[in-house]
Amino acid sequence: MITRFILGGGALILLPFAAFADEAKVTSDTSSLQASEILSSVERRPDFARISGMSWNDKGYYEIEYRTRDKAKVEINIDAKSGQPVDQE
Repeated sequence: MITRFILGGGALILLPFAAFADEAKVTSDTSSLQASEILSSVERRPDFARISGMSWNDKGYYEIEYRTRDKAKVEINIDAKSGQPVDQE
């Protein structure tokens, strides 16, 4: 019974990492930036406090939500190839 709990709990812990693996497959094109590079550029913004969320859009960009130091919510779309912000559609 303990073994089942440990194995089941391990699967739940690894589940979020599977989502990142799927995103990595989507952007495995050699001309695209890694998700970690995109996040790093967002984290270097002067008002950055923390990442709230990140998701892949099939149109070729990451949708990133973060909070600023004054607790404002910022939603930004970053092109996976250029690393530059793109207009929301």
